[in-house]
Order: sequence, then structure tokens, then C-alpha cells
Amino acid sequence: MIHILRIKILSIIILFCGCTNQSINDAEYFVSEISKQLNFPFSDAAIVGNIIYVSGQVGSKPGTREVVEGGIGAETMQTLNNIKMILNDLGSSSDKIFKCLCMLEDINDYSDMNNAYTKFFKSRDFLPSRSTFAGSGLALGAKIEIECWATK
Repeated sequence: MIHILRIKILSIIILFCGCTNQSINDAEYFVSEISKQLNFPFSDAAIVGNIIYVSGQVGSKPGTREVVEGGIGAETMQTLNNIKMILNDLGSSSDKIFKCLCMLEDINDYSDMNNAYTKFFKSRDFLPSRSTFAGSGLALGAKIEIECWATK
């Protein structure tokens, strides 16, 4: 519980530090056609200034509410690919991710998640900063949820 509170506070600080000359009223919101069809109760991303805040994503097959099979490694890769699709739709890319927040259903999956995460970002000289914690009860019964921050 304390970790979740710390992360929420950190997210608020990052949001307001990243928009010094911007107000929350200047935020743009992006909802993909896929998310519109699935009627999710949130935006895929919010854009304030030059920063894209991608909502938490799980490893669902695009266009469905069905999480991919294959365990934490497969879910991690699909989750990151879902994030990549959102960033590409916004004219950005996964190369511009500078911060990730990884939420695991089970901390015992940390090593396997870390292996898949590292493979996804292998072509980069520098990995994004990251926080990881475990809780229980992620959306759609997922083993991992990742949200991230990227530049345009």
C-alpha cells in the first residue's frame, strides 16, 4: 500500500514538473480506434507539452480483452508492443520512452519479466528509468501492467 502511494505521488510530481509552462487544461488526450471499440474507461495516453503519458497497458491481443498466453515473458513483450503501437500512432516511438512503471501480479515473476523487458529495449544505448512493484488483481487477470512516459 505504501509503495502504491509513493508511486502515485511520484507520478503527480513528474506530471507537474514536466509541464512547467503548461496547465492541465493544455493536455491532449488520445484514444485509439481499438480502444474506442473496446470502450475502455480511460485514454490510451495524455500529452502535455512534449511529454506523452501512456496509460497502464497489459499484454492483451490487439482489439481484444484477451491476454496472450505463454506466461510473463510473452505478456511483457505484448504489453511493450501495445505501448509501442500507441506511441507510433502519436508519431513517437519506443526509443523515446524515458520512464516505465511495471506492476507485477507476482514478484516471483521479476526475473522472467526483466529478461523480456531487456530484450525489448536491447537496441538502445540507454534503458529507460524504471520502477517495479508487485500487487494483486491486475486488469483482465494479467500478470503485468506497464505504464510509461515518453517524449514526442
